[in-house]
Amino acid sequence: MREVAVIGVGMTKWGELWEKSFRQIFVEAALNAIDDAGVDRVDSMYVGTMSSGIFVGQEHVGALLADYLGLAPIPATRVESACASGGAAVRQGFIEVASGTSEIVLVGGVEKMTDLSAGETTYALATAADQEYEVYHGITFPGLYALIARAHMEQFGTTREQMASVAVKNHFHGHMNPNAQYPFEVTKEAVLNSSKVADPLTLLDCSPITDGSAAIILCPVELAKKISKKPIVKIIGTAQATDTIALHSRKDLTWLKSTADAAEKAYKMAEKTPKDIQVAEIHDCFTIAEICVTEALGFFERGEGGKAAEEGRTTLCRGGTPVNTSGGLKSKGHPIGATGVAQVVEITQQLRGEAGERQETGARVGLTQNMGGTGASTVVHILETD
Repeated sequence: MREVAVIGVGMTKWGELWEKSFRQIFVEAALNAIDDAGVDRVDSMYVGTMSSGIFVGQEHVGALLADYLGLAPIPATRVESACASGGAAVRQGFIEVASGTSEIVLVGGVEKMTDLSAGETTYALATAADQEYEVYHGITFPGLYALIARAHMEQFGTTREQMASVAVKNHFHGHMNPNAQYPFEVTKEAVLNSSKVADPLTLLDCSPITDGSAAIILCPVELAKKISKKPIVKIIGTAQATDTIALHSRKDLTWLKSTADAAEKAYKMAEKTPKDIQVAEIHDCFTIAEICVTEALGFFERGEGGKAAEEGRTTLCRGGTPVNTSGGLKSKGHPIGATGVAQVVEITQQLRGEAGERQETGARVGLTQNMGGTGASTVVHILETD
């Protein structure tokens, strides 16, 4: 199996992009990645998108986007794994390069979510939950994560203030990210006093509805050394795992088993441990999600994730493991299919030393964790630069 490098990254400004179409925002991010890589050809393409058929009425996305990017007749494949669609697309691109099937692969992620009403968007997102046993009975994702939050509070003593600390930290990081949907800081009091969505979660505990795209270019490390003028960033570990979709089928609501399983395999492949990770982008669709993920990844002991956030151990330049330096889903935004790809964009920029104001000093090893639904699917990647 060949070593795989990320040689190009690209993004769009994320937000409510009413003046741009689904295909336009993808092409913009993809061209940015191609330009960053300095390549003049692409052999294959993967696109992460969750619900383009509902959000914009468009399926057959691979062929459409290859056409509008001017890359036809290359093979182009749409990848779907709910909110982990982008991460799963990156993994498929990695496998294609590592196997020797292709030399240069474009991996993109895209979603255009804001053209629908709130009710229609809620319906689209709910398709990632168990339709017969959860959605039919009226539960939504804020409700499902509220159940996780309440269980974590009861089992470990996690507080509302600790969950609010995650939002405060991610907005602090995000206010330094020019591509973020909400690039401004918030206070703990603002989070606690914002409108209740699903007790104990408030509006500012929740990631927003977002339009956006991100893209990366992958190639073998040996080719990257010949053609790239930037520091070589390698994907040294990758793994994917699943769990039950329905929360009621799990033994413990507070434990993200698919994340723990994927992380264990990725650490083994990369020959790394949680202590080796110097910067991480993880799936903070709700503040409690980040807390649970940091525990499942092994950054903190079970029940300690909330306390760690409150103490600043996941904040930039505090001597710990900075988490979601981009602002995460909470501040940067969450265009479902693009999120996992954008995580790799951020870690690549961190490892290259190109993250600007939000640069973590000396970062050489980074991790991304992208999950679908309430953690029924998870993809973990570990990246390293020399």
